Amino acid sequence: MCGIVGLIQSNSIDIRHVVGMAELISHRGPDDEGYVVFPERGPLCLAGDDTAVFDGMDSLPYRPTIHQRDWLGSGERSFVALGHRRLSIVDLSPLGHQPMSYMDRYWIVYNGEVYNYIELREQLQQDGYTFRSGTDTEVLLAAYDKWGVQLFDRCNGMWSFALYDRQTKKLLLARDRFGIKPLYYLVGEGGDSLAFASEIKAFAALPTWRREIGAQPAFDFLAWGLQDHSEETLFKGVYQIPPGHYAVVQLDTSGRLVEALEPKLKITRWYDLSSKIRRVPLEFKDAAQHLRELLLDAVRLRMRADVPLGSCLSGGLDSSSVVCLVRGLLDSIGNTQPQRTFSSCSEFSSIDERDYISEVTRGTNIQETHVFPTGEELFDRIDDLVWTQDEPFGSGSIFAQWSIFRAVHEQDVVVMLDGQGADEHLAGYHGFIGARLSGLLRKGSLSEFSAELQSVRALHGYGPNKFLQYFLANLMPSSIRPLGALGGMTQMRRDWIDVHALGAVDRDPMVALGARAKSVRELSLAQLSGANLQMLLHWEDRNSMAHSIEARVPFLDYRLVEFVLSLPDAFKLERGLTKRVLREAMRGLVPERILTRHDKKGFLTAEEYWMKGKQARQVSDRIDEAIKWSGGIIKPAMREVLSNVLAGKAPFSYHVWRVVCFGAWLKKFQIRL
Repeated sequence: MCGIVGLIQSNSIDIRHVVGMAELISHRGPDDEGYVVFPERGPLCLAGDDTAVFDGMDSLPYRPTIHQRDWLGSGERSFVALGHRRLSIVDLSPLGHQPMSYMDRYWIVYNGEVYNYIELREQLQQDGYTFRSGTDTEVLLAAYDKWGVQLFDRCNGMWSFALYDRQTKKLLLARDRFGIKPLYYLVGEGGDSLAFASEIKAFAALPTWRREIGAQPAFDFLAWGLQDHSEETLFKGVYQIPPGHYAVVQLDTSGRLVEALEPKLKITRWYDLSSKIRRVPLEFKDAAQHLRELLLDAVRLRMRADVPLGSCLSGGLDSSSVVCLVRGLLDSIGNTQPQRTFSSCSEFSSIDERDYISEVTRGTNIQETHVFPTGEELFDRIDDLVWTQDEPFGSGSIFAQWSIFRAVHEQDVVVMLDGQGADEHLAGYHGFIGARLSGLLRKGSLSEFSAELQSVRALHGYGPNKFLQYFLANLMPSSIRPLGALGGMTQMRRDWIDVHALGAVDRDPMVALGARAKSVRELSLAQLSGANLQMLLHWEDRNSMAHSIEARVPFLDYRLVEFVLSLPDAFKLERGLTKRVLREAMRGLVPERILTRHDKKGFLTAEEYWMKGKQARQVSDRIDEAIKWSGGIIKPAMREVLSNVLAGKAPFSYHVWRVVCFGAWLKKFQIRL
C-alpha cells in the first residue's frame, strides 16, 4: 500500500513540484521514497530524503543514482515525472522500491495489492518471464507485457497505478473493480499538463492549482450526504478515475502531450459487474456452502503479508465472520500467536457493542483492543480530519474509524482485515427491505408480499411510519418520495442552502443511485457502483493510510461479489431476515448469538449525545463559522435547524454535522468561492 504522484507537462518539469506532491501524502508510504524522470539520455531514478539504502544492488535498473536536489541543478529537461511513497508489505527489501521498471520499457508507480500474484507469477514463469523481487508490483509489470489491459481480469485485489510504456509513449492510469484504491487527476488550464495522485491534497504542491468549490458535488453533499457518486469531487476541476476504468494518455517522442487535454480524460470501462451475473443452479444450503468456501479463500489470500496483521471487530456479522475465519486459518497452520482485533466502543450503552464483541473473542486466542472516541477529541481534531479525508464527511463514525487505525499503528500492526462491502451485496441494510417489498408488489406476488410484510413487522418491530419510509422510497416517483422522509431518509427542507449562490441545481440524485430499485439485486448493483460503497471505501482508505496502515476487504473479492449477485433475492433477504445466505454459511463458525442478530447498528458514534451535551456550544460556534466561510452558501436559517434539534423540537439531523464539517473544510483548504 503506497502513495503515487505524477506530472506531465509541455514545459520542463520542476521536480520540486513532484517531490512536494509526494511529501503531502508521505503518510501513505513512510518506508521508502523514489522518483523517475525521462531526459533525452534515458530514464533517471532520483532519490529523496527518505529513500531506502541500496547496498550491494548497483545493478538494479530502478535503483536511484542521484538525489532529486542534484538533478534539479543539472540543466536536463524532462516532461514526465513519476513519484512514489512506499509502505512495505510484501518483500520488505529495497527490491520493492518504486518507481519500478521492467524490460527497460515499462515504468510503474503502484498503490495496492494483487493478492493472487504468486499464482500469476508461476504462470508467467512458465512463459519465460523472470523476476528479481518477490513483489506483486513486478508481477503486474510482466503481466502487462503479456496481456496488456486484459491483465485486469486476471488480478484479484485492489489497485490504482500509473504505468508508462517508453516504447509506445503511452501513460496508463487504472483503478480496481470496486474503487478500493483512489486515483485523482487534474488537467492544467489550457490542457497542457496533467497531474495525478492518490489523494487530492497532493495538488496543493502545484503553484497553478486554484482551490475552487465544485458546485454540484457540494450541493449533493450538503443536501443529501452524497460523495464519490460521480467522477467529480468537491474541488472544481479535480476528477477521479472511476472504479473499473482506465485512461490512456498519448505522449510524443519527447514525452510531451500529443494534444491538449480536456478537463476530463477519456476513460474506458474494463469491468461491468452487471454483465457478470449468471444463473446459479444451487439450492440454498449448497449456495451457503459455496459462499463459505469463497469467503475463506478471500480471507486466505488477504492474509498474505510480510508484516503483522490484525482485524477490525464491531460485533456485527461481517467483521465477526472475518475474525473467525482468520482464527481458523491461523489454527490450521499451527500459528499460536494471539490474533489481534480492534474495536470502537462507547460509554453510551445504546450504541456500545462490547457485549457482542466478547461473544466472538471469549475463550479464543484473541488479543482485543478497545478504543473510546470522545466528542471532545472529535471537535479538537475536526480540522485535521477534513485534511485527512480531503473532503468534508457525513458523520462522526469517520472519526471513530480514524481512532481505531491510530490504535492499530500504535501497536505496530500494519495490515488490517475489515468487513467493509458485505452489506451492499448481501442485502445487509434495512433499506433493502423496501426493495424486496416493492419488487414483490411489482411482480404481483401479493401473498408473498403480505407474508413478507408481516414478517418484517414481527422481526423488526416496524410501525406504519418506518414501513412507509422504506416502501415509498423504492416504489414511488421522486416527486412523491419525500413523503417517505418520516425517518429523515430524504431531506424535505433545504432553505438553509442558497443554491443560486452555490451555482448548483436543486436536484434529487437518489433515483439514479438506486432509490427506486425494483429488486434486491438492482439495489445491490446501485450501491456497489454508486455512492454508498464509494464513500465507505474513501473514508477507510484515508483513515487507514493516515496512520500508514493497509486495510483489506475480503467481502469485495470479485469472485464472491459476482456469486452473491447471481443468487436469488430470497437467498439474501426473506421474511425480513437480511444476509440469509451468509448467516447459513457461517453457522458453526460464528457464535449463534451473532448469527441471530436482527438489529443493524452500523458503525455508530454518539453524535446526538455529543451535540446535545458538552459539545453543544462548539456545534453552534462551528455553524456560525460555516455560515461565515461559505460566503452565503449556508444561510442563517441553519441556526434555526440547529436550535430545533438542540431543543428537541426536531429529530437529530446529520445535516447539522455536514454543515459543521463543510465549514471546517472550506477553512482548512482555503477554498475560493
